[in-house]
Amino acid sequence: MILTLHRTYFKEGTNGALFNNSRFLGFVIELPWQDNKKQQSCIPEGNYVLKPRFSEKFNHHLQLEYVPGRSLILIHPANDASKELKGCLAPVSSLTGIAKGLQSRIVFQKIVSLCYQAFDRKEQVTLTIKS
Repeated sequence: MILTLHRTYFKEGTNGALFNNSRFLGFVIELPWQDNKKQQSCIPEGNYVLKPRFSEKFNHHLQLEYVPGRSLILIHPANDASKELKGCLAPVSSLTGIAKGLQSRIVFQKIVSLCYQAFDRKEQVTLTIKS
């Protein structure tokens, strides 16, 4: 399964739209591009493998593998990138501004469910990020 994130960059943060094939899944908020600095920047554009992950904080969520110069890049719920993200990606139901949105958990659960169904079918799940 291939997910595609189309990004728009702003000084204050990054907004994106996430698709599975041509089906819109939701928006994504991220930190601004800061030359891939750890915990300060969104990650570089490219193709990434998604893996299932579980933690006490986020329960079932997703991790991006093989991010250049970075580790533990996750997809998890958040509604304000500058206050809640340290380089990760957060799906939101609607955008309220640059790198801000609403109802993250609703669209996050939809994406996690879709990906975990693919994992159960032994499919590789990838995320392509582009502007």
